[in-house]
Amino acid sequence: MQEFINKKILLVNKFYYNRGGDCVAMLNTEQLLKAKGHEVAVFSMKYARNIPSEWEDYFPDEVNFSARDLSGIIKAASRLFSPKDVAIQFKSLLNVFRPDIVHLHNIHSYLSPIVASIAHQKGIRVVWTMHDYKLICPAYSCLNNGLVCERCFKNKHRVFIHKCMKNSYPASLLGWMEAVYWNKKKLIKFTHRFISPSRFLKTKMIEAGFPDNMIEVLPNFIPSKKIPSSTKKDYYCYVGRISGEKGIDTLLNAASQLPYPLKIIGDGPLLNTFRRVFNHENIDFMGYLPQDRVYEITKEARCVVMPSVWYENNPLSAIEALSIGTPVLGSRIGGIPELIDEGFNGFLCTPKNTSELQEKIELCFNHFHKQYNFAKIAEQAQNKFDSESFYKKLLNIYDC
Repeated sequence: MQEFINKKILLVNKFYYNRGGDCVAMLNTEQLLKAKGHEVAVFSMKYARNIPSEWEDYFPDEVNFSARDLSGIIKAASRLFSPKDVAIQFKSLLNVFRPDIVHLHNIHSYLSPIVASIAHQKGIRVVWTMHDYKLICPAYSCLNNGLVCERCFKNKHRVFIHKCMKNSYPASLLGWMEAVYWNKKKLIKFTHRFISPSRFLKTKMIEAGFPDNMIEVLPNFIPSKKIPSSTKKDYYCYVGRISGEKGIDTLLNAASQLPYPLKIIGDGPLLNTFRRVFNHENIDFMGYLPQDRVYEITKEARCVVMPSVWYENNPLSAIEALSIGTPVLGSRIGGIPELIDEGFNGFLCTPKNTSELQEKIELCFNHFHKQYNFAKIAEQAQNKFDSESFYKKLLNIYDC
């Protein structure tokens, strides 16, 4: 581990702002590494909402996968395979920064695995953190028409047959072609170690044919410890993206039949639809909020609900809630059960089961009534997802 003290690390992610869990995890890692004395550079795509960076001149131009003009469509499609503009910009940054480690996060589509290929060719060690299932599922989510699907683990052409990408044959064809071009054999060759934030994701990668000894389990971490609230108010909340895979429709159906106020925090494609359909006095759609405001609301909530229908990996919203003593009610799916000790720091329920979800929400309001429980929940989470432990394990992965 000592050989990597004060070495150079290049972090790569397709966006460079607080867009979602992958971006937050990368930003947290950047700040942690810098605080420990490492030189850190960033490679991303140019985007209006990006955080200013001294490295942004090396970022390739933005592409829009919703583009309707022919040039925009061609430019976006080229990013899936061997984009020359990404290669040129990435090589320029490598020549200037000369990293010891290239640490990839979410790169598909907007940057492409060409960055892994280039770094490998230059003899630079590549470490890749998995934030979703893209390496084994062309559609990222292991979902087809809202149902869990693993058919592409062995046969990637299934993404086209079942129109898994946006329920569209053209989009699914591109997804299939991308998976064939950047196949498992290539990705294994280019990558020194894969990092899986959950045991569940590692299991699925192994089932899909990735080597066990190349995958290290390293959960996300909490950047700073916060003091939990000693009391809880009479509301509960959801924090995250407002989209189909999150199972929010089940939560809203349950909430419509309960007397407790629900706060929905986040933005996404279904926000306006849900606002219109679930116009209920006990449901407050708060939209996007600054992180400090999210923290204050979450800290005093009776529980945070994660009603997901997809294979959640190692959700930061759950970890952050637990770290400030707020119980989590989550679906029994993906990596969520790894975070919850039922009756101590939350409960689990069956995805899409409205009546069971209602019962568990009632339990959250009636079970967690002793103040010391909240402090213990926070203490356990802060110890488990401590930044120092994360840092030591990350350096070991860089060095192994």
